[in-house]
Amino acid sequence: MAEKLEDLNLPMAVVTRIVKEALPDGVAISKEARTGLAKAASVFVLYVTSAATNIVKNKNKKTLTGQDVLEAMKDIEFDRFVEPLTEALELYKQAMSARKSGAGKKKDDEEDTEVIEEE
Repeated sequence: MAEKLEDLNLPMAVVTRIVKEALPDGVAISKEARTGLAKAASVFVLYVTSAATNIVKNKNKKTLTGQDVLEAMKDIEFDRFVEPLTEALELYKQAMSARKSGAGKKKDDEEDTEVIEEE
């Protein structure tokens, strides 16, 4: 668990980057607004985490998964975000799968190269 309350806040740099990407060109955001958004986002993440943790506990599980988060989003009545989050989760899983298979292939290729060089 976090030692200090500030440890529970999202990094300001990350929030700033996300906000700047979401804003149209030519629109700026004040430091005060960035701070407010960062705190609001942190509270929201903690709220969803708490709801997902309750789901995990009710199922007598020990690991919180992406599916638990999606179920929590429905429980806290953020249903309209479930579909885009499901799509994002699937894209993430595909990227991680490709990354793992790409890393394994690269390692195999390197091992083949090493064998050829030793001969």
